[in-house]
Amino acid sequence: MMASAAGAKAGGAVVRGMIDVHAHFLPPIYKEVLARAGLTALDGGMPIPEWSEEAALGVMDSAGISGALLSVSSPFLTFLSSSEEKKVCRQVNIAGADIRTRHPDRFGVLSILPLQDIQMAREELVFCLDELGVDGVALPTNVDGLYLGNKKFEPLFSVLNERGVTCFVHPTSPCCFEAFNLGLPAPMLEFPFETTRTMVDLVLSRRLSQYPNIEFIVSHAGGVLPFLSQRIAGIGQLPALGQKQMSAFETMSAMSKFNYDLALSATGVQFSALKSVAPVTNILFGSDYPFTPEPIVKMSAAAIGELPMSADEMSMVRYSNAARLFPRFAKRCCH
Repeated sequence: MMASAAGAKAGGAVVRGMIDVHAHFLPPIYKEVLARAGLTALDGGMPIPEWSEEAALGVMDSAGISGALLSVSSPFLTFLSSSEEKKVCRQVNIAGADIRTRHPDRFGVLSILPLQDIQMAREELVFCLDELGVDGVALPTNVDGLYLGNKKFEPLFSVLNERGVTCFVHPTSPCCFEAFNLGLPAPMLEFPFETTRTMVDLVLSRRLSQYPNIEFIVSHAGGVLPFLSQRIAGIGQLPALGQKQMSAFETMSAMSKFNYDLALSATGVQFSALKSVAPVTNILFGSDYPFTPEPIVKMSAAAIGELPMSADEMSMVRYSNAARLFPRFAKRCCH
């Protein structure tokens, strides 16, 4: 274990380390529902990992992670009927809150919402905020082929904006994925494309300016958006886009407002591209555990120290930027 690891105790207090904004959990009820649905693999063949509080804490300690924001990953629960989705979302959210209660200094929780029915999603959001005290919300990139800029989500976004909620956006498989996946699992290609697609939809639908109090965290360094940002901005100013037409300056400015995690993306090439789009104040550490195994988590954590940043910038990425987005959690886990 690293001497300065977040899990190490010094005088009874947890030594400040990294905050992981991209960490998943699979409570028993979630795994039961996956099994009942016949899902033995996810998103084109990815194995369903094992997860436990004890194992997660061990990985965090070994990688120098003070605290982790837990969320459900793809496929979320949209494969269920609307009524069943509502029921299981509640069960998963309570399970997450229970984990946080047992380890308040190590785990925060991002709620899952029954997004097939937006009124149900609003009700679950209010319950999670007021009764469970969740730290934020996890959203998939699309729900039944509708991306987050779609008007369907406006009633939900109005509550998220009113309450100033931080939303973690995680990719899921696109519609008809089986028809064009090249026999490859979605995380290889489609997840980065999905993240980019929903980000562009949020930008060109002007949702970021419409709901300025929502902080969005996007996964995996924004997918391919940093590489395509100027192309997107250039084409976005053409009259052919109709109501979605936006000046290149507006588009680039909107892209800079997202918060970007570095899960599976802490490389020099990706970081350089990302810094051309977003300030370092908007870049965060993410592990993607348990979908990435412990050795990769440790490599990713160590790779942060190899990126071209000053000591102050590194502190931002490791801790301060996440503390700004999740101040209650940061106070619990790092003080």
